[in-house]
Amino acid sequence: MELAVLDINGKETGRKANLSDAVFGIEPNNHAVYLDVKQYLANQRQGTHKAKERAEIAGSTRKIKKQKGTGTARAGSIKSPVFVGGGRVFGPRPKDYTQKLNKNLKRLARKSALTLKAKEQLITVVEDFSFDTPKTKNFTNVLKALGLDEKKSLFVLGDSNNNVYLSSRNLTSSEVITYSELSTYKILNANNIVLLEGALEGIVSNLSK
Repeated sequence: MELAVLDINGKETGRKANLSDAVFGIEPNNHAVYLDVKQYLANQRQGTHKAKERAEIAGSTRKIKKQKGTGTARAGSIKSPVFVGGGRVFGPRPKDYTQKLNKNLKRLARKSALTLKAKEQLITVVEDFSFDTPKTKNFTNVLKALGLDEKKSLFVLGDSNNNVYLSSRNLTSSEVITYSELSTYKILNANNIVLLEGALEGIVSNLSK
């Protein structure tokens, strides 16, 4: 598949970018995509939830009333879960939610996601660019030129570019990453993918192994 390479003003440069069929033209595997997205979301969970049980509650250990003759149930501790302020029964405890997938499956999932975006013509190739200083307005102008100012977009750089990253950081609808940070979730979560020329070789190299 060939796509015209655009400049930051949205004009064609006259060059063509070849999207490898081995990465952008495979038969999508929906189950691999599901597993990879599920793993990504699970790995975002901190798992630090915690509730105190009766052994961890601060309170008196005195027997709160006599055993018999009150006409009510026996009660031996103010920290019992049946009382307000008592410990919680079977409360949440810290847990590690991380999941593991083999590299080949994750690679297949990313290729499947890129293929789906390519089939829907939601991938744009832009020549490498940079800014002299971090400025949100500069990045906003690029979005407007590419017609992406009202869409959720993902910019994939070849090399880390701090000025471009900082210029986009205030925008909730756009994200800037390098090709090594590309994930199935990020690909599918964006309406449009903008690949810089310098990222293409790295993406193909990473996903063709």
